[in-house]
Amino acid sequence: MKTTLIAIGNSRGIRIPKPLIEQCGFNDEVELDVRDKSIVIHSPRTVRGGWDKAFMQMARLNDDTLIQSDSKPSRWDSEEWDWK
Repeated sequence: MKTTLIAIGNSRGIRIPKPLIEQCGFNDEVELDVRDKSIVIHSPRTVRGGWDKAFMQMARLNDDTLIQSDSKPSRWDSEEWDWK
């Protein structure tokens, strides 16, 4: 499908036909990426999306041990941190 770039202030834009928007499941916001001299438009990623699956896999592989196991409480921990 071809479309025309439209002047929008100092920028340029495109109109995305409604059927394409619906097919992609876009709402009010999208993210733009450039890959191999192409613009890729996609739905925004969720914050920490996929972390739950990654953590479950880490637990299955016994790869979820604390990295800094020799950590000792500091003065900041006992005097500055509010443990409420």
